[in-house]
Order: sequence, then C-alpha cells, then structure tokens
Amino acid sequence: MKMKGEAPISGRLLIILSVIVAAGLWYWAVAIYAPANTLTAKSAGRPIGNNSDLYARWYGTRELLLHGRNPYSPEVTREIQMGFYGRALDPANQKDPKQKEGFAYPLYVVFLMAPFAHVPFAIAQRIFRWLLLGVIAASLPLWAHAIGVRLRSITLIAAMILAIGSYPAVMEFYQQNLAAIVIFLIATAVASVMRGWLLLAGFLLALATIKPEIAGLMTLWLLFWSLAKVRERGKLALSFGVTLATLILFAELVSPHWVAHFLKSLREYAGSETDPSILRVIFPAWLAATASAALAILIAFQVWRTRASAAGSQPFGWTSGLMGSSTLVLIPKIAAYNQLLLVPALLLLTGSWHEISGSRRIVCSLTKATLACQLWQWAVALALTAASAVVPVAVIRRAAPLPLATLLAFPALTALAVLAVILKPRGKTT
Repeated sequence: MKMKGEAPISGRLLIILSVIVAAGLWYWAVAIYAPANTLTAKSAGRPIGNNSDLYARWYGTRELLLHGRNPYSPEVTREIQMGFYGRALDPANQKDPKQKEGFAYPLYVVFLMAPFAHVPFAIAQRIFRWLLLGVIAASLPLWAHAIGVRLRSITLIAAMILAIGSYPAVMEFYQQNLAAIVIFLIATAVASVMRGWLLLAGFLLALATIKPEIAGLMTLWLLFWSLAKVRERGKLALSFGVTLATLILFAELVSPHWVAHFLKSLREYAGSETDPSILRVIFPAWLAATASAALAILIAFQVWRTRASAAGSQPFGWTSGLMGSSTLVLIPKIAAYNQLLLVPALLLLTGSWHEISGSRRIVCSLTKATLACQLWQWAVALALTAASAVVPVAVIRRAAPLPLATLLAFPALTALAVLAVILKPRGKTT
C-alpha cells in the first residue's frame, strides 16, 4: 500500500515542521507539565522517588543474580518501593499510592536485564532512556514494512521524528517502562513474517511476552495465522513454543518455583492497581463489559476471516492494526507509553486516507477524529510552549494538562476507525 494523497510539501520543510512540533511537545512536557505534576504530588503528600519503572526490574534482577534473593518477596518489594517512591508505602496512610511497584514481571525478564546487574542504577537508567527513544524511532520503518505501507524516505524520517516527539515517547524517556522494547520486538516479529523469517518471528514474539498484556493479542493472532496453514507457516508457532518453554525452564533453574511467586505477585499487583480499562472510564460498568464482549467477538471474526491472508497483504495489515489498537482498549491499564502500539493502525489510516476520504461518512469521520486526537496533543503543547514566553508560569501550569485531553479517547477512536474500515463492504475495502 503506497502512501497516497501526501501533501505537496518539500522534504526540507517537512523535516523542519516535524522538529518544531516534536521540540514543542518536549518543552511543554519538561518545562510545563512535569513541574505542575510535581507540585500537585507534593501538595497531596504523595511520596516521590526515582519514579522509574525500570528500577523494579533492575533491582529485582540484581538481587536475584548477585544475592540469590526472590525478587517477588515482600522484602524485595519493600526495598523497590524505597527506591521508586523514596520510602516504603504505608498501608495505613490514605494518601499513599495503591500501586505496590513490585517486580511483577515474568522472571525471564532478568535475561534482558542481566547485563545491567553490576551497573549502578543511574547509569542503567541513562542507557535505557536513549535506548527506548531509539527503538521507538526504529519501530516506524519496521511497522511500515510489516503492514505494507510504503512511505517516501523523507516522510518516513519525519514520522520517526514525530514518534519520538510524542507524549508516549516522553513517558518512556522519563519512566523507562519496557513497553517500547516489547512493541519494538513485536514490530520486528511482524516485519520478519513479511520477509518469511518465521523462526525469527516466533523467537521475537516469545521474548515479547515479558509484558504479556501488551504482546498477548498480537501474539495470539500471529499464532492462529501460523496454525491456519501449519505446513507453510507452522515454523512460527514451533519457534514461539520452543523459545517460551526454554525461557521458562531456564528461569526455573535460576529461581525454582518462580511461576507460583509470579502469579501471586500478579494477583497482589492487580488488587492494588487503580487503573480500569479505558472502556470502564468512558462507560458505566455494564456498558463497558458489553462493549468489551462485542469488541472481542469482532476481533475473533476478523482473525477467522483473515486467517489465510498472505503476510503483507491489506487484510493482514488491517488485522494487525486492529490487534494493536484493541489491546489498549481492553487491558486494565491507561499508561500513555502503551499507546506506541497504535502506530500500525495510524500508519494504515493515514496511508489509506485517499480511499477513506471517499468512503462512507462514518468511516471518514472516525478516521478524522482519530487523527485529530494526536494533532490536538501536538498543537496544544506547541501553543503552550509558545505562550510560556509571555504568559506567567502560574497561569501556564494551570493549563498544563490540556494537551492530554484526548488521551483516553485516542485508543478507542483508533480501534473504532480500524473496525469501520475493516467492516466496509468488500467491494470498498481499502
């Protein structure tokens, strides 16, 4: 699928505009939003430590490999809290956060973190900050190749700049969650499927299960696609199964009975987690449950319908975009860094704009609304950045959250727009 209807704009101007937009959002995040957030947290009496999601994985790995301690234990969890929050949480303190911030990952994540076990956290944090921005940028060409969207080189570079100039990228830089790495692994896996490298794809998908809530839907889709023509594609499922079994086995050798400890920590984490799903925020509980069930049925229908499609074909690409956007709608987590999983859907929607603009009104309207959500974030952040030169800091900080007004609606609208395109009459499929 070639990118059609690209604006007649010179390559140099496109890059300049991308840099301005990205710089504007970063300035808003660093100089306006972050200080306003810190003031709010301090006034509410919430503890502030390093606030790095990487810390729990780094500390748990260090304690396991260097001292033989169980990273899921209450003692290690308490020590992780002292780093993340600056002190251990007090259950009796109503102002304290509910999230325990324990290890809460499959144990085989230590194989990723092992090279950093002897490295001071400040250095590991610095390395991961730039590594995460790098994989966010690198994911763009991988996704474009994987789903069959063809971009001019200059357009691709501009898209990569905008990707690292997005709010999810800022969140990854400051919180160092591993979401960007997992999404990069998924993008590489889907691109490998496109190239026919099925053994590599299965291997990468198994590695991505360090965050199963992010990798789950996409992995299930690709495994089903693989098994639908097992003689031709079965290598993907075989590679995935062997790699995952190997990871689990080696983790068991490092820390016996880790699966039971992990499941227990997961239950405790889920019990302390305050984030509902996006649908639970938007709708009443009964309506959110109904919408989730309806979305699951539509996903199953689309997966079944496209099980025989070739890698890189339009149906394959749209199903991949649906898996990414639907994941964010269904999981009980609203963290912005996960929205990097919207990239394939956004590439498809913008790459098909010429066809979509001539489609039914609902398809066109949903696509416009989706793209407007992202444009709002960049435009308002840029406006606040410009206004900060003349408007008092106190006034600007009161408006600091404005660019995030579309944050919740963005994944839901993206999933709806992709579904609208998919469910168009076959004669008009993009």
